Amino acid sequence: MKAVRSIEGRAIPLGLKNVDTDVIIPAHWLKTVSREGLGKGAFESIREAPGNPFDVEDFAGAPILIAGDNFGCGSSREHAAWALLDLGINAVIAPSFSDIFSGNAFKNGILTVVLPQEQVDRLLEVAADHPITIDLESQTVTTPFQDRFAFEVDPFRKHCLLEGLDEIGLTLESGAAIETHEKQRAQALPWLDAPRRRDAA
Repeated sequence: MKAVRSIEGRAIPLGLKNVDTDVIIPAHWLKTVSREGLGKGAFESIREAPGNPFDVEDFAGAPILIAGDNFGCGSSREHAAWALLDLGINAVIAPSFSDIFSGNAFKNGILTVVLPQEQVDRLLEVAADHPITIDLESQTVTTPFQDRFAFEVDPFRKHCLLEGLDEIGLTLESGAAIETHEKQRAQALPWLDAPRRRDAA
C-alpha cells in the first residue's frame, strides 16, 4: 500500500449527499475481481450528465473528491474503494461517511476526511478554481487563501496510512516477535511440529 502523507491538487467538487456505493461503482461492474479498470465505471450515472465535474478538463487526474453527507452508504462492496483509486482519488472530504465504506477506503489507502458542512462548503467554493492540500501528519486541510481546517483521524489508521501498511505489512512489522514466539513454542511443545503419520487419521 502506498504511504499517504500529503495530498495536494485539484479537488472534484461533487458535493452530493447520500452517494451510495452503487453510484460510486454500479453493480454490473462487479463481475471482475481485479482492482484495475474500475475507474471507467466510477460514477457512471453522474458522468452521463453533460457538464458533470468528473469530465471537466480542469479536474482531470484530481486526487481529491469533495462530497456531501453520508458518502459511501449502501452495500459493503469494496469495489467502491477500488474504483476511486483507479480514478486517481486518494482522499475524500465529506461531513460524514458510511462506516463500512470508511473501513474499506482505509484498507485500500484512501484517506477519508470528516469536516463540518460549513467547511466543506468553503472547500467546494475554493475547489472550483484552486487546489487544496491535505496534510495527514498535521491533520489539516488548507487552501491558497489561508483557510486551515483541522480534522480528526484514528491514531492506528494514521500510523498505517503514513507508513503505507496494509494488513500484510502490519503482520510483517511484528516479524521478529512472531519468530521468537514460534521458537519458544517449538521448544515448549515440540510434538506440534512432529510429522503426522498418514494412517493416524
